[in-house]
Amino acid sequence: MPAIRPRHLCALAAAVVLTVTAPVTAASAADGTALREVLFVGNNWDGTADVIKSSGDLAKIGRINVVPDKDARMAEINADPIKWIYFMAIRNSVGEGHDQFVDDMYSTPDGKSVVVSRPSFADVVSIDLATGKINWRFKVSGYRADHMAVSPDGTRVAVSASTANTVHVLNINTGQQLGSFATGDKPHENIFTKDGKYIWNMAIGDVNTDSDAPWLDWTKGDRHITVVDATTYKQVRTIDMRDKLDAIGLKDYSDAVRPAVFSPDESKLYFQVSFFNGFFEYDVATDRITRTKTLPKNPATSDDRTTMVNDSRHHGISMSPDGSKLCVAGTMDDYATVVNRTTLQEGPLVPASKPYWATVSGDGKSCVISESGADQVTAIDFATGQKTASVAVGDHPQRVRLGHVAANWTSPAS
Repeated sequence: MPAIRPRHLCALAAAVVLTVTAPVTAASAADGTALREVLFVGNNWDGTADVIKSSGDLAKIGRINVVPDKDARMAEINADPIKWIYFMAIRNSVGEGHDQFVDDMYSTPDGKSVVVSRPSFADVVSIDLATGKINWRFKVSGYRADHMAVSPDGTRVAVSASTANTVHVLNINTGQQLGSFATGDKPHENIFTKDGKYIWNMAIGDVNTDSDAPWLDWTKGDRHITVVDATTYKQVRTIDMRDKLDAIGLKDYSDAVRPAVFSPDESKLYFQVSFFNGFFEYDVATDRITRTKTLPKNPATSDDRTTMVNDSRHHGISMSPDGSKLCVAGTMDDYATVVNRTTLQEGPLVPASKPYWATVSGDGKSCVISESGADQVTAIDFATGQKTASVAVGDHPQRVRLGHVAANWTSPAS
């Protein structure tokens, strides 16, 4: 097993950038406007989104301010004692002492706007990519907005309202609510099935308490997967991983499903859970966990559950387009690795500083991770498992999403 370097060495290694040449991916909007495929990187703590190349060297293209209305929002919060209490609670718990200004983002199909969920402001906004101004704002139920998902046709966006146990589904162009549905405690990840017919939501429960011992797991709340019809928003199925884990003798493991990814045919779901350095394979048809993969621990990482950020030892998983490889972000263990999906054998452990998310590059050749501890985004080749590129971004990058901008786009004026 390759040696895993401690976090401070990973941060030093983050300065190395490898350059790979890749063509610009072109596309067209419905009106014929030329578009460019990009990656949006949400810098959660400084309220910006970097726009970088979707493949190759990940070179930076521009930056967007996602809190242009910050003064107005803060005035509202400071005038309302309840909002202020929640705002400060977010800062001092899930925010690790920082405000959370961007959790997730998706561009509109025409490449003219980017839609952003803003946890500390409990809202979703659409920002005009040309002007930097807000097109529309939707206030979520409760006091915090979280992960989103976009429908396959790009017209609808689902957002978790984590303190209200609700998911809102919005028209991505207008911000109008099309529907909503109830979830378990603290809805988190959302996934549309590739045919657009269903939405899967994963509720993770309370991740900000220190009641982390296995015998106190019951205090974390009602955690289950909610599957709804994406047209009627009616519940069609719930899945509780507690009994699935118990059935394979893992009674002390958390059933809080974190990031997850489907196989190309959607017959298998690969998912991470709180506190676990690894992931599970779940068979959708038979409703059971079929395989468990435990990944290496970093000897410099404490096994004390209370030291794991928001209960997530590993947070971030993606899959190569052909379904042959998985990419896993080992958040607290300071590495990322590519795993063969057939054998579940991991490749090289690529040092990374608090990697918080994993996605796929535009050309499908690389896994792209956000290194929140080093303020950079890194590409790892699916074929070799080796790092190929890194680019510096803003403060505490988390979600990274593919999207589009106009082919000649540049950052809007401040």
